[in-house]
Amino acid sequence: MGSHRGTIRLASACSITNKIWDLAPPLLIGLAVDVVVLKEESFLASYGLVDPWHQLVFLSVLTFAIWGLESLFEYFYGILWRNLAQTVQHELRLDTFNHVQKQGMGWFDERQKGDILAILNDDINQLERFLDKGANDLLQVSTTVIVVGGVFLFISWQVALFAVLPIPIIIWGSFKYQRSLEPRYAEVRKSAGAMNALLENDLSGMSTIQSFTAEEREMKRVEALSNHYREANREAIRLSAAFTPLIRMAILCGFTATLLLGGWMTLDGTLAVGAYSVLVFMTQRLLWPLTRLGETFDLYQRAMASSTRVLDVLTSPTEVEQGDFSPDDQTIEQSSIVFTDLNFAYPGREPVFENMNLELVQGQTVGVVGSTGAGKTTLIRLLLRFAEPNGGSVSWAGRTLPEWNLQRLRSSMALVDQHITLFPTTILENIRYGRPEADDEQVLEAAQLAEVVEFVEELPDKWSTLVGEGGHRLSGGQRQRLAIARAVLKDAPLLLLDEATSAVDNETEAALQRSIEKLSKGRTAVIIAHRLSTVRNADRILVLNNGEIAEDGSHDYLVQLKGLYSRMWAVQTGKIT
Repeated sequence: MGSHRGTIRLASACSITNKIWDLAPPLLIGLAVDVVVLKEESFLASYGLVDPWHQLVFLSVLTFAIWGLESLFEYFYGILWRNLAQTVQHELRLDTFNHVQKQGMGWFDERQKGDILAILNDDINQLERFLDKGANDLLQVSTTVIVVGGVFLFISWQVALFAVLPIPIIIWGSFKYQRSLEPRYAEVRKSAGAMNALLENDLSGMSTIQSFTAEEREMKRVEALSNHYREANREAIRLSAAFTPLIRMAILCGFTATLLLGGWMTLDGTLAVGAYSVLVFMTQRLLWPLTRLGETFDLYQRAMASSTRVLDVLTSPTEVEQGDFSPDDQTIEQSSIVFTDLNFAYPGREPVFENMNLELVQGQTVGVVGSTGAGKTTLIRLLLRFAEPNGGSVSWAGRTLPEWNLQRLRSSMALVDQHITLFPTTILENIRYGRPEADDEQVLEAAQLAEVVEFVEELPDKWSTLVGEGGHRLSGGQRQRLAIARAVLKDAPLLLLDEATSAVDNETEAALQRSIEKLSKGRTAVIIAHRLSTVRNADRILVLNNGEIAEDGSHDYLVQLKGLYSRMWAVQTGKIT
């Protein structure tokens, strides 16, 4: 907020000035009553404007001027506060999202994606709503109390005493309600996050829900969470709704006191009729806006509950520490990757690797195979620093990975994951994601190498075809090819392929294998595969089993070894059923 102090000061000045002009009409009414009752002996007559008609004309002109100034400053503060609210919301969302992007994969494993989405959207919107309206309301209520209190003291301190008597009670009640509302709105925001997480999960898995005819089950789960959210809101509403009626009763006491005491003083001749009129109207102006404190505090508590969740994200420590090692391309391209005495286990689970030693020789294509859970994908996660070793180290170019600048490290790797992520834009732009500065010609060259061109040219919109959310408008094989084209365009020294030919037909697999072989030339490549045909031509194949490298060698060597790989090959080629 420091960068917006000037805007805050200006907006605050406009809010205060608007309220000052807004409080002027009761004074004008009092002066008008004074003119009608006292005529040539009125308050204005003492300033040289003796004729009563001229006095009323003057008050009319003054009324137009005051209302015009009030409207002008209302426009100014509306523009300033609303734009400030939008700007702060925008910056806070970017800061929060930027912090989220810096977190390790373990941080995401502990949180529901839907809850993070709720924080980035609805919780930050709650802060915007308070800044948009609540800040101005607090300033104007404060201004009202000060200005009206001053007028009251000037006219009659006795009446002022009774008029302001309810204010301490109102303020005490406001803070009491604030403390009571805080835990209730915290529960509301927590319930909103849980419901958002379930809805996001169900929408992503709608095909699974429908294929298992589980619509009724999911409806009940959504209904249960929605009911919990409704009940949490109901508790908060029950308390916040009682605030304004109680405040009105306190206001009634102050207004009645002004009406009776001021009226008695006027009848007694110690207070002018015009002054009495001002006091009556000003009492309403003083006390009635305090009823809006209920709405303001409601906004405030919602904003505070949301800000707690936002700050919880912003203050969460970045799990991935990094150094400043940033070698040049030539150094990277000439260096091997070394795993030394590596130990790794996911929290609460059995070790995946124990004292594993491995060297990925520069320029070699290394296939990695093994049963489910053997640690194939974990190997890639460790290289990308999506996971951190529990012991031992992974080194590249003579430095452990934590010594590397993280952006430099990951920019030196091109990943083709088994779960392809495409973005809701065109085919051309999805490929360009690998290197944003690449021109169209370079993108098309990468597409040619990945054998993407043929199927794209058959589409009605060709390269301008929108792939849809997650690429759902394309087949699995087409998404895989786009991912490979993206990796080709990135042209990184280390290529990581995690089940890049999974779930595709034989023809598509053959096309993908051709692309992978072209892409692997002149660089280090790690290819994880269940289909052994994908890694058959690799320079070296690693067979993982029970957290260790059970076998290591070329395809022909491992087949002749008559071990795990040989049996897997026999099963996949139909020699063993």
